[in-house]
Amino acid sequence: MMQSKIINKSRELFLKLGFKSITMDDIAQEMSCSKKTLYKFFANKEILVEKTIEHVQDEIHLNISKILTENDNAIAGNFKVTAYFRDMFKSSETSPVHQLKKHYPEIYQKVHERQVSECKIWFVQNIEKGIKQGYFRAEIDSDDYANFYYMLIFQINEDTMYERDAAALEFKALEYHIRAMATPKGITELEHQIAQIHN
Repeated sequence: MMQSKIINKSRELFLKLGFKSITMDDIAQEMSCSKKTLYKFFANKEILVEKTIEHVQDEIHLNISKILTENDNAIAGNFKVTAYFRDMFKSSETSPVHQLKKHYPEIYQKVHERQVSECKIWFVQNIEKGIKQGYFRAEIDSDDYANFYYMLIFQINEDTMYERDAAALEFKALEYHIRAMATPKGITELEHQIAQIHN
């Protein structure tokens, strides 16, 4: 129970203020406990960062799977996933991925490897759903297009320091990705989704 409380508080602080700037002292103070209590569960800050990120990834995996499974419309599902990430990281000043890559490269590598396998599965499944629904062209190679989109999204997060800039670029990347695959029916649905956001 205490371990989960530490992870939840650490997640809140790390995402809001950054992995580097938050210390074990800061976390202990926020939780009104001693550093000794923190070290009882986590031997050092690096282990706490890694466990916190694992917790975040587990939550992301569960929620994205749910969004894409429950949403019948492949294009709407894409926009809901983008909105989910925007809401999840709205308190972040700087990109969490950028921070990890810069300050905790070994943890970043583990995160990256997991994201590669999970995200590509989601992207391929959603593209194939869109093809069946007539939103995406039947002749496209879902694996290739999933790889293209993956490279776009993760390059944005690796190279963009500020979260607000990353979110804006991710939205443009999503529009670019869908336009590249869409049928006329898909373009109509894309324009509908964009109009809903602007309204």
